[in-house]
Formats: sequence, C-alpha cells, structure tokens
Amino acid sequence: MSTEQIRWLMKVLQPESTLGSMPGIAALTEGTRAALIGVDPETYRAELAQMRADAKDAAAELLADPAVAGMVDRLPLRKGARVVVFGDSHTADPQSWARIVAEMLVARRPADELSVAISAVPGETTTHGLVRVGEVLARQPDWLLFFIGVNDARTQGPSPTKTLVDHGETARNLAELCSRASRETKARCLWVTPAAVIEDRVAAHWGLSRFGVRFRNEDVARVANAVRELGSPTIDLFSSLGAPPPSELLMDDGLHFTLAGQKRIALEVVRGWSDQ
Repeated sequence: MSTEQIRWLMKVLQPESTLGSMPGIAALTEGTRAALIGVDPETYRAELAQMRADAKDAAAELLADPAVAGMVDRLPLRKGARVVVFGDSHTADPQSWARIVAEMLVARRPADELSVAISAVPGETTTHGLVRVGEVLARQPDWLLFFIGVNDARTQGPSPTKTLVDHGETARNLAELCSRASRETKARCLWVTPAAVIEDRVAAHWGLSRFGVRFRNEDVARVANAVRELGSPTIDLFSSLGAPPPSELLMDDGLHFTLAGQKRIALEVVRGWSDQ
C-alpha cells in the first residue's frame, strides 16, 4: 500500500474509537489496531507518530501568525477550563483540527491548564451521536464543540433514493443534542457545520466505493442549514470552504481532510470561537 492509502485507513478506520465502549478496549494495543486495519504494526506506529508530529507542527505554524496567536489569547476559556469536542472521523483523525487546536492551547496558554478531550467515532450520524452524548455530558465540560452530521447526508449505491438519515430527523437529532447539552450541563456550545465534498472523488475512491458510499452536496447543504438553524454560535464551514472546497484541502476520497484541510478548519474554529 502507498503512504496515502495507509494514512487514509488510519484516518477513517479507527478500531479504538469504533469499539470504544467495549469493556476490553484497554487491551487494544497499537499492534492489534494495526492488524485490524491491515497495516504492518511498525508502519502503523511510525505513521501515527508522524501524523501527531505534523499536527503539532501545524499548530506552531498557525501560532507564528500574530493575528492567530491573538485569537487564541482571546478564546473565552477560564483557567482550568474543560473542553470536549464531539464528532465523527473529521475529528477522530490523528491530525484533526481538534488536535491542532489542543496543541495551540498547550503552546500558547500553558499556565491556564486547559484540557481538550476528543470524543469522536468515524462514520457516526447524529442518530449515533444521541446514543453516545450522555457520557460526554456527564463530564460536565465548560465548552462543547460539536462537529457532526455529514454522515447523515451519506447515500449508498449507484442510484440511491434516500440519505442514511432523513433530513427532518437530522434536524430533530441536532435539536435534541442541543437541548440535552443545555439541560444537563452548564457548558457553552459551539457548532461546526459539515463542509461540502468533491462528489466524483467520493464515488470513484478505492476505499469508499467498496462500500457503495456516495454524497451529494445538496444533501450536505441541508445538514449545514439545520446546524445554522439551531441558533447557537456556529462555524459555517460549508460556506467558508466553498462547495466544493479547494482540492488541496481534501484527500483523494473527496471527503476526508488533508493536513492542510484540518489546519484550515482549526483556523476557522479559532477565529469564530474567539469572537464568542
């Protein structure tokens, strides 16, 4: 396999996240995780270390801009604040925007002793999110950052007649997530809309096509609009990245983000969050 293929597998197929609720999850070693996704263990370890290092470097590169450093300084986070990020593969990625933001906080505001926990499972829809969100709310975070919903817009097969989750159900699920966060915690919430995809790349990709995965941007747009209609502070990636986004921001599957794409999301989140 090429490095690109290995990294795609590591970004998209994450047994440690998918099986995270299993009692024996602690026994899932790096070697076992590598075997489950069909990657040589030594290659897996080396690539994982490189991806994490790249995320740290991306954070440093963003902070080198005084304007961005100032945004991080202005983030409304008290000393000891607990942040939880809730999402799917875009956030579970070893070099995700959430990991980049966490690295930025460590580098720029170490004295504030801030914590960022990532609760993200590849492939999840908002329906899955409703099942899993209780554990996150029980942590009583100060901030909840939600980036979930793109998989609701997923379709299957060459001539689909519906999305995985009906648009009306997506809107109700998002409203319920928002309501539960409000009722069960004192956390402030920040929402991130799904970004558009490059449709033909999704359909032709060696990994996604195996499962018949398709996306249409008109369906993704409906999910993005449902997030906006919550009336909560929102980072509108669908609008800011364009439909479709620049090709360099997405991997060759047209769906998942390159490091440059994750870095751009981190910037958009910090920019919007600093205004809250």
